[in-house]
Amino acid sequence: MQIVDNHTLVVRTRNPARITETIKNSKLLQTNGDVTEIAVKWGLEEAQVLRKLNMKNVPSPIQRDYKWPGLFRPMAHQIETTSFLTLHKRAFCFNEQGTGKTASAIWASDYLLEKKHINRVLIVCPLSIMQSAWQADLFKFALHRTVNVAHGDRNKRKEIINSISDYVIINYDGLEIVKDDIKNGGFDLIIIDEANAYKNAKTKRFKAMKEVMNHNTWMWMMTGTPAAQSPLDAYGLAKMCVPDTAPMLFGGFRDSVMYQITRFKWIPKPSAEATIHKMLQPAIRFTKAECLDLPEVTYTSRYAPLSPQQTRYYKQLKREMMIEAAGEEISAVNAASNLTKLLQISCGAVYTDMGNVVEFDVASRLSAVLEVIEEATHKVLIFVPFTHTLALLKDFLSKNGITAEIIDGSVSVNKRTDTFKRFQEQQDPKVLLIQPQAAAHGVTLTAANVVVWYAPVTSIEFYLQANARVHRQGQKNPVTVVHIEGSPVESKLYGMLQSKLHFHSRIIDLYKNEINT
Repeated sequence: MQIVDNHTLVVRTRNPARITETIKNSKLLQTNGDVTEIAVKWGLEEAQVLRKLNMKNVPSPIQRDYKWPGLFRPMAHQIETTSFLTLHKRAFCFNEQGTGKTASAIWASDYLLEKKHINRVLIVCPLSIMQSAWQADLFKFALHRTVNVAHGDRNKRKEIINSISDYVIINYDGLEIVKDDIKNGGFDLIIIDEANAYKNAKTKRFKAMKEVMNHNTWMWMMTGTPAAQSPLDAYGLAKMCVPDTAPMLFGGFRDSVMYQITRFKWIPKPSAEATIHKMLQPAIRFTKAECLDLPEVTYTSRYAPLSPQQTRYYKQLKREMMIEAAGEEISAVNAASNLTKLLQISCGAVYTDMGNVVEFDVASRLSAVLEVIEEATHKVLIFVPFTHTLALLKDFLSKNGITAEIIDGSVSVNKRTDTFKRFQEQQDPKVLLIQPQAAAHGVTLTAANVVVWYAPVTSIEFYLQANARVHRQGQKNPVTVVHIEGSPVESKLYGMLQSKLHFHSRIIDLYKNEINT
């Protein structure tokens, strides 16, 4: 493969007819033995055809034409991912969490919009990353495009879908509510993030997505962990994106990748991985280890909106604090203490003055945590500031088949040592739920490369030391730190923790600002 004068490709083939008969803008050059050289116009459509003919080294003209807008320049693996996506109408992006695949998809779709290959883009993703990841990254990498988030009641979603926004972001189950509007909304590219949500082809969610598609729809399905739980999970992804490669019936697919041991127990066949790999094509994958240009630590956020009950108590507590603070001098200690109460509400459990616990509905926060764990390719640390929330979270993970153990002040030194050893050396537990004060110093937990903050802390020391449990000597993979946030105070605290400067003095300013807004 050779690029000539920046507009022509010279390809070599043993079967020239399949190229000249398929691509109008092609010309025979010379034959050397059984290999023929053909000059082909280097355009997007021509490159797509060559890729379909299994010429895998064909580059996308995005590398020639695109200006790569945004606040950051693309990394090498992002350019390759972006090029790959532009060349495939239906494709999978299996790049590992933290490799910047959101930006790659934005650049690729923006290029297609620029070249008039598509008109509108629909992004379907978890509620927790609609704004914190997709909307935020669109503002970073495609600021010239119009973006809207379709969330709220049906009328609000419908209004946004029927707008002229280039990009519309919607959550999985929200799509079903307005599927008829989406069908007529002019969306010709659908990007599905954390695509494992469509692993079951029998769900309403799956059927609703199928209804809004047609054979001309572009679709890119993105997940860092395809079929992580079972080979059977691959069936829905293939049936959605590349149905021609998937067996007609689920039973036939199951028999091709699984052995039946008992009436209700199946285990994967040794050939299952190869079968799945062949079925889930075309696909691209970069692991963090392969991306040498990645930063050592990537910070990202997940939005978990407060429930109506949480919101009511949050506002009530702010009013009480405002009354208490009137005319009084506020110390950093008092400010941190009162901010902690607001954080307790955000986490789902408030401790009363009598020592009782009032629990709230935190389904959205729990779902956000589960999404991160399911996307992780290695083990996960979850730092949870409040004792009662640790038990709530462990129970939730257990119900979802995820092994987890708690480390807090009540766990003996010997038991902690044993738990840390098993976490580092054995398959289970997959997750450690840690109270920051109990394991923020001196422990190596490099079996994990994902750190989740269930809520922020008000101590910069605890925050930095806790993240250092995985980001230290012995870590073989780049680290991702995920902030779960649902209230204004959490977002501001995370910003302060990352800035590291003058934290204790700024905590008072944050507190004053929070209770007066």
